[in-house]
Amino acid sequence: MRVSFKSVLSKFVQFYLSKFAEVVIEALFGNCSNVINCVTMSVKGGTVVLAYSGGLDTSCILVWLREQGLQVVAYLADLGQDEDFEEAKKKATKLGAKEVVVADQRRELVEDFVWPAVSADLIYEDRYLLGTALARPCIVSGLVRVATRVGAGYIAHGATGKGNDQIRFELGCSALCPALKIISPWKDPAFYERFPGRQELFEYARKNDIPLPVTPKSPWSIDANLIHISYESGVLENPSTHPPEGIFQLTTDPEKAPDTPQRLTLSFTTGVPTSVSVEGEGTQVTDPLEILLTCNRIGAKHGVGRIDMVENRFVGLKSRGLSEAPGLTILRVAHLDLEALCLDREVRKMKTFISTRMAEQVYNGLWFSPEFEFARSCIKTCQKVVTGSVTLKVYKGNVYVLGREAPVSLYNQELVSMDVQGNYDPSDAKGFIRINALRLTEHQRLKQEMESAS
Repeated sequence: MRVSFKSVLSKFVQFYLSKFAEVVIEALFGNCSNVINCVTMSVKGGTVVLAYSGGLDTSCILVWLREQGLQVVAYLADLGQDEDFEEAKKKATKLGAKEVVVADQRRELVEDFVWPAVSADLIYEDRYLLGTALARPCIVSGLVRVATRVGAGYIAHGATGKGNDQIRFELGCSALCPALKIISPWKDPAFYERFPGRQELFEYARKNDIPLPVTPKSPWSIDANLIHISYESGVLENPSTHPPEGIFQLTTDPEKAPDTPQRLTLSFTTGVPTSVSVEGEGTQVTDPLEILLTCNRIGAKHGVGRIDMVENRFVGLKSRGLSEAPGLTILRVAHLDLEALCLDREVRKMKTFISTRMAEQVYNGLWFSPEFEFARSCIKTCQKVVTGSVTLKVYKGNVYVLGREAPVSLYNQELVSMDVQGNYDPSDAKGFIRINALRLTEHQRLKQEMESAS
């Protein structure tokens, strides 16, 4: 039987295209712990996984979702916030949730989200250490895992239509599992037209036996996890309003902080924190979660990590907020200093540019985007040489670097010393300066000719 060359070529191409597709899928998803396989997820009726906080809004949303004929699985992420999870679980069950999941994601938050942020020195608009923005993709990972397990077709959240969290939740879910549909009540006319104000929400809560707050709500909104606590809205919406006395819950007022400074030493391996030792405590902490908690404790005691800023939200609005992130502030100072010792000058410039873009990506809810994956791979490459330790002093709201060391670094004491010539010929500097001065002299010549011509 004759077989045409065209037929053989066609089968050959099809075979290798299928193999190429398998390789691409494996490369993209096979070894990524944050990506949940949702291709085979089946939608069983109308089950929704709700990002549940236990507060009034998400409690009302839980009941409203049930009114729409949906079965609700309430998901509470334990990220280290001061929360009575057992009480919240009982409340959600009482309100009709078919299942309540309380997931301890503290270690996941530190190892999979905070440590990459420390390695990349992420900071948004030069001040904000992204405490809320880092937590959201961690929560999304948990939401999607539960949705996959229970066969849910929907994920719901209580974020408003003006903030950043709606974007972070929805972009994250779209990236990890496009099959899931998003229910965002505060953007649904059927919901927000029914509840145009707080009074309508309170009345709905009373009719449905949803417990109302027994104490007056703080005149601002709070977001808390083990990275930070942030405050916005309410009386803080006026950017000229001074932070009310006692608003900060985590850190000591620097004016009331101890009069004696405290020293600690942080060690890093390939850019990742590996230990912390606090002077006078006699122990070396190596567990990732405990490293962050130790830095939090020391920083909070000495009033480290407070900010008050007007930031630019992704949707285009400006927002005033306060934040306190003592441990992350200490870690960032130490890591930046060690990088100065270990990184090449031009690589450090490139990394600074990439870090700025990465901070914007995290803030804008793009943790699971291709551009963020690419940026992370660049950071990981440059961090191979960032190994060593930094000794710090914390005092009255500030972090001071006392010294740093690395087993291998670009710092050459003999080469830079004023007392030893080393492998450096000072006469070479003459030509170096003349070459760099040429551009400046030409600039002056141009200015003089333009002045003469005018």
